[in-house]
Amino acid sequence: MNILGISAFYHDSAAALVRDGEIVAAAQEERFTRKKHDHRFPIHAIEYCLREGGMTPDQLDYVGFYDKPFVKFERLIETYLAYAPVGLRSFLMAMPLWLKEKLWMPDTIRKEIGYDGKVLFCDHHDSHAASAFFPSPFQEAAILTIDGVGEWTTASWGVGSGNSFELKSEIQFPHSLGLLYSAFTYYTGFKVNSGEYKVMGLAPYGEPKYVDLIYEHLMDLKEDGSFKLNMQYFNYCAGLTMTSRKFHKLFGGPPRKPETLLTQRDMDLARSVQEVTEEVMLRMARHVRDVTGRKNLCLAGGVALNCVGNGKILREGIFDRIWIQPAAGDAGGALGTALYIWHRYLDRPRYVDPERDTQKASLLGPAFGDGELKHFLDQNGYRYTPLDEADLVKTVAKLIADGNVIGWFSGRMEFGPRALGSRSILGDARSAKIQSIMNLKIKFRESFRPFAPTVLRESVSDYFEMDCESPYMLLVAPVQEARRVQMTEEQNQLFGIDKLNVPRSDIPAVTHVDYSARVQTVSEEENPRYYQLIKAFEKLTGYGVIVNTSFNVRGEPIVCTPEDAYLCFMRTDVDYLIMGNFLLDKTQQKPLQDDVDWRKEFELD
Repeated sequence: MNILGISAFYHDSAAALVRDGEIVAAAQEERFTRKKHDHRFPIHAIEYCLREGGMTPDQLDYVGFYDKPFVKFERLIETYLAYAPVGLRSFLMAMPLWLKEKLWMPDTIRKEIGYDGKVLFCDHHDSHAASAFFPSPFQEAAILTIDGVGEWTTASWGVGSGNSFELKSEIQFPHSLGLLYSAFTYYTGFKVNSGEYKVMGLAPYGEPKYVDLIYEHLMDLKEDGSFKLNMQYFNYCAGLTMTSRKFHKLFGGPPRKPETLLTQRDMDLARSVQEVTEEVMLRMARHVRDVTGRKNLCLAGGVALNCVGNGKILREGIFDRIWIQPAAGDAGGALGTALYIWHRYLDRPRYVDPERDTQKASLLGPAFGDGELKHFLDQNGYRYTPLDEADLVKTVAKLIADGNVIGWFSGRMEFGPRALGSRSILGDARSAKIQSIMNLKIKFRESFRPFAPTVLRESVSDYFEMDCESPYMLLVAPVQEARRVQMTEEQNQLFGIDKLNVPRSDIPAVTHVDYSARVQTVSEEENPRYYQLIKAFEKLTGYGVIVNTSFNVRGEPIVCTPEDAYLCFMRTDVDYLIMGNFLLDKTQQKPLQDDVDWRKEFELD
């Protein structure tokens, strides 16, 4: 039984293939088109999933779509009517795409992929819930989904058991935690639906000066985590912006223009909305635990990518265990709808391993064998050194320990927004300079952005105040007290970005200014080569932790193919590239014959 799930036309289009309940493949369209957050019909992702499954479209039994376009269209029309004549321009801009594509999804699917079978539609938050519960290692669990908006729902909670779940309560549009966060993302000069994680990274540099204003004017928050927003301060219902003039007046001026200097006020705004978001998440989690009595929690929806909020839920001890869908946003809806059809629509059983999820470390994208890689390298005349497995991990561990930055292209590509050790850039967590080097010379991005550590699963509590798995980089934890460097009186007086260059622990490259880190644990069973690399680094240095960031530059999706990896390697200051079992040294490569200057493009020195 082959089931294809699709998400499309909003942001982060994706496809996923499930065969007899097992996840075969999943990928975002952006990785193939090289257009970040590509919202178009995911034909390239679909073609990949079918190739990985060794099949053609006529062998599909079902195709599922991750939400119900007619219900979403109903919400759109009702909202515009409620605000008319305000919003006419926005309405006229939205209608052509709806009338041309979004309302005719079965026709689009049949035309694009040559499929003539049954097309099923899943409620948006059911897709999120299915993506969270069904791959989890829990036989029973509470479920919490939080995002911007689906059809009408912006947050929901429910209970899952065996091969079924039921969502029991919801918050409806326009009251949305995700859209509140996006409003502040817009207001602080970042791009909505992609810059929210920048706000989260900026928050520790600020003070929560505006929290009281948010509660007093923007949000009526109840003890159970439910809330209502005061829509006078927002413009997203009918306008082309997220915030209104009243919002701007309340917070002391217009939105920051993108790419302009970040001020202390922007940092304080980021800190304030982050603290409010965490409080809402905590109240929701406590309420769900109280009313369901379940010991485990599954999370999905775009807000579930807020790893700081997730970490707080974990540390509060509200639930015994938490599992978060690594592709928690819209991309994960493609996987959710395929699993929903298998378990709910077809009522097929679900087999649960309490020790391991069925997400396969989210390594669900394309892989390239050494034969393909050698052909690519030879065909282009690139210089490389072949290494066997044992020499490879020892060599790379030594290179990292010597201060080099490594492009790591190995195995199947990750599904979701995080690089997890297949399409990664790696460095030494002990280096006080590596964060600045990687941000400005490799990622071409804002200097305040933190990097994540990958740590051996068995050693996680040696470095961080946590003792559980975090394979998908979705939990933030404090660095162990014993590893911290105490600030001097003078350093404690620093504000904003001035805090950045003060080492805060013996692993400064992954220690944020508030002594936290976005932790990824790795086990030998899930990603053996990546694990062995860190093990070799530990044997060499005594540290079982390295820096892991995604293999891309700002504005580009994570690399997918060998060509993507080589171009990114050559256009940045990455020192060495591992491609399968081949090592490439930057100093031995010929300069690229193109006119792309990424430093100039991103206006960085």
